[in-house]
Amino acid sequence: MARALFVGRFQPFHFGHLYAIETILGEVEELMIVVGSAQMSHEPDNPFTAGERIEMIREALTEANIDRKRYMLIPIADAPSHRTWVSYVESQTPRFDVVYSNQALTRRLLIEAGYNVKEIPLHKRSKFEATEIRRRILKGEDWSELVPTPVYRIVKEIDGENRIRDLSKSDSPRIRGEENHSG
Repeated sequence: MARALFVGRFQPFHFGHLYAIETILGEVEELMIVVGSAQMSHEPDNPFTAGERIEMIREALTEANIDRKRYMLIPIADAPSHRTWVSYVESQTPRFDVVYSNQALTRRLLIEAGYNVKEIPLHKRSKFEATEIRRRILKGEDWSELVPTPVYRIVKEIDGENRIRDLSKSDSPRIRGEENHSG
């Protein structure tokens, strides 16, 4: 049985992520979805907690009729350095056979560690992107079409739109998941 690893920040989870998960599950039996940068929250580029992101993903996958026995959700904080990141992930997850990622640093680190790393076909990347969702929220534009219904509902329930707006006004440092090894 092939087991795959898929790493993302999911800030928030959107239809592009759902497409990737459905595509990967078409190729493997089991998928470990790593919620990266799990220690990050309440920042402009990382507004949601790991727990909130896990809830969003679980509810979206349930709505999409994806069997819970086929995936695991695993929060993982960033490692102290890029060189130790792969061993850190290995210590926090069950064994895996293949990794799916389009993020350059994540791909490079896992390839150097000897893993088979496959790219994920992107689904309307300019539209289904967390940065675009956060931008729309900041501008007061409709973003509901970009995320599964449960994600929209959860963000509303936790007052996530106002959180994103408030955080954009702060002087807190901006940390980009694409610039670290969390995917």
